[in-house]
Formats: sequence, C-alpha cells, structure tokens
Amino acid sequence: MAKKTYVQVGAGGRAEFFYGAIAQRFRDSAELLAFCDVNQTRMDYANKLLTEKYDYDAVRTYKTEAFDEMIRTEKPDFVIVTSVDRTHHRYIIRAMELGCDVITEKPMTVDAAKCQDILDAVERTGRNVRVTFNYRYAPHHTKARELIADGTIGDVTSVHFEWLLNTQHGADYFRRWHRDKRNSGGLLVHKSTHHFDLVNFWIGSEPETVYAMGNLLFYGRENAEKRGITKFYDRATGHPNAKDDPFALSLDSNAHLKAMYLDAEWEDGYRRDQSVFGDGISIEDTMSVMVRYKNKAQLTYSLNAYMPWEGYRIAFNGTKGRIEMTVIEQSYVNSGGDKALEGAVKGVNILVFPMFGEPYKADFEEGAGGHGGGDPVLLNDIFGVPVEDKFHRAANHIDGARSILTGIAANQSISTGLPVKVDDLVRFYGAK
Repeated sequence: MAKKTYVQVGAGGRAEFFYGAIAQRFRDSAELLAFCDVNQTRMDYANKLLTEKYDYDAVRTYKTEAFDEMIRTEKPDFVIVTSVDRTHHRYIIRAMELGCDVITEKPMTVDAAKCQDILDAVERTGRNVRVTFNYRYAPHHTKARELIADGTIGDVTSVHFEWLLNTQHGADYFRRWHRDKRNSGGLLVHKSTHHFDLVNFWIGSEPETVYAMGNLLFYGRENAEKRGITKFYDRATGHPNAKDDPFALSLDSNAHLKAMYLDAEWEDGYRRDQSVFGDGISIEDTMSVMVRYKNKAQLTYSLNAYMPWEGYRIAFNGTKGRIEMTVIEQSYVNSGGDKALEGAVKGVNILVFPMFGEPYKADFEEGAGGHGGGDPVLLNDIFGVPVEDKFHRAANHIDGARSILTGIAANQSISTGLPVKVDDLVRFYGAK
C-alpha cells in the first residue's frame, strides 16, 4: 500500500499530536512532507522534535503566505489543519480548492459564515473534510452509544450533561489566544464542540433549537478585584506579582513551553502566559445551554471553567430507563507535559437503571492514552490501515458543522436573550 502524504499548517501546541503520530507509529502508511506556520521559530522547534525525539527527518517549512506554494510544490494527499481556530476555514477551503483532502482539529471553524463557506467549498470541490473528534473513540463513550443503539433505555427523551474544567486546565483557556472570542468562538465552540458532537453521536439526531446563558464570573480583572485581589500583572514569566499566584504559568520553567512560545515571541508577539485575571477577556467561564433536537429529545448542558476537579457527569433518560455516567479526568496544561495525560481518565462509572429492573454497572474494555483512550484509536483510524467501524465514529464536515452550530447558536442566544433555530444559521446540501 502506497504511503499517504501530509503537510501540516499550524505548529503550535496541538500540532505534535498529529506529526508525532506519523513519525512514531505510522511511518509505513504515512509521510509528513512539510510544516506551514506564521512563526518560523516554532516550525524550527517542531523539526527539532521530529529529529531528536522521534528520529524522523526534518521537513521543509513554509510561512503562511506561501501556503499555495507549499501545496503546489509538495503535492500532498492531505492537509492537516492545527492553526488558530479562526483561521481553520481559510486553510480548509484553500486546500480543497488546490485538490487536497483535509484533516482538521476541532472546532471546524468558529462562526456560521465561516461554516457556510466550508460547506459551500465541499460542495464545489467534491473534496473530503475529516474532523478529529477523539472523544468519540473513548471506550466509555463508545459503550454509551452501544447501550443507546441497542435500546437499553428505549428512546432517549432527555440528556443532562455537566462538564467541569478545573483551575489548572480551565484556567489555561484564559491565558491563551482562546480568551479572545474572535479567535476561538468561546468555550461553547472551542471546547463544547466535543460535547455537543457526543450528544449528536449518542442519540443519532441533530440540534433544532438552542437557548443559552453565559457570563464571565470568575476570571478577568473585575472579578478578581471583587474578591480582594490587589496584585496584578500582564504576563506571568518574570513578573514578581505572579510568583505566588497559583494561576500563573511561567514559560521559562518548562523547557517545552519556553522553546515553543517564549523563544518564538519575537516573531509574532504571541504571549502564552497572560494573566487569567487581566483585562481583554471576551469569553465566558460559566455557561448553561438548553437544546431541543429534531427527534424531540432535550439537552440541559453546563460548562464551568474554575472547578476543584476535572471531569463530567451525564445522565440519559429514556422510555425504558436511565443511564448515568461519571468520568473523572486527569488535569493538564496544554503542551505543558506528557501528551498522554491530555484528557486521560482517572475513573469511569457507567450505571444502567432499567425502568422495572435492578440497576447494574455497564462493563467496557478500558483504553490507554489521551482523551479517555480515544487518541490512539483515532490516530490509527486516520493514519493507519482502515478497519470497519460498526459505531461509525469517523466524523466528516457535516458532523463538524452540527457540533459547532450548537455552540454558535448558544453564543447568539447569549447575546440576544432569545432562542435560536439552528437551521436558520447555515444551509446544508441535502446531507444527512
């Protein structure tokens, strides 16, 4: 079997997940040809990791303005998109126009207009877009899908989904570029796209109407002042006021963060270690969402980004019973340590409550690796030898759109105070 060839645009914190997998596990089936990024220092560091950590040959590098030149020179089969969220659509669309298929990090994009542009480009070019929803592949999430598909609790009528980000992982979104809603769409798009996709995946339906509330109630300078904090700083690295702040992230104390971000600042001015209690934060940290699906099921969802533990609780109510799932996850800082710890599970419990029977614990085969064991399975599905998947976990551009449209509608509802009809946001091309 001939190797598939890849180029990657975006050499930041999430990039190594993909290029490291090609270099380490999938050399026989995949070949990385080039990096593309706005920052040459960061690409050089990615090549350093390729050669020294993975014993893989360094690849050619192109600045973002040379994206077209890279595609025409390298002639890849696929473009992997791991850039800042607000730029995803640009590279997804242009890659398809130049004859490539695309593998993109979630979220596929950040607003309805960019989503429509991607849908239009898929229709126009006939190319494929793959969205990497690794949480679909976690064994406990697959088990939930299996239980529901088998009719264990009948027809699902409602779902309650509570997600907790703790003061290590949750705070990290308020240090980075994600804190500007124009970059990320806020946590209801950047983070919750995983969760909304899981609900679509589990219940086999799509969102119809969304109503949401959200606010910035913990992070940000004004909230810190209300709690009596008086020492502030713009960035943590080298600032004396950050020394005793448990929310501070010092880039010069972590070799990886220093090489990827601190040493690269001079090129693009990006600061990875901004204060979570600074000004200029435009995303919410406290969010509640209600969704009605086209199959009449209802979702109540909450996301809080400053909790004492990391994980989530889910309850599925159905016409024949109830399923409860509790998951405790390993806390982490993006690119701050072992990749396998990102979303790694510390404990999972799935209980089934039949309507007229005794409750029982649902067993499943636990997986190793990041995102509840989903990462290795996803990577094999992308770069390895394809195998038949009865759970249909691979996600295309339609799945990518359905997941972000819940968050996009929620953002619109927060700003207007009104419910939003998802079908009013974009036009699909008859896809199911």
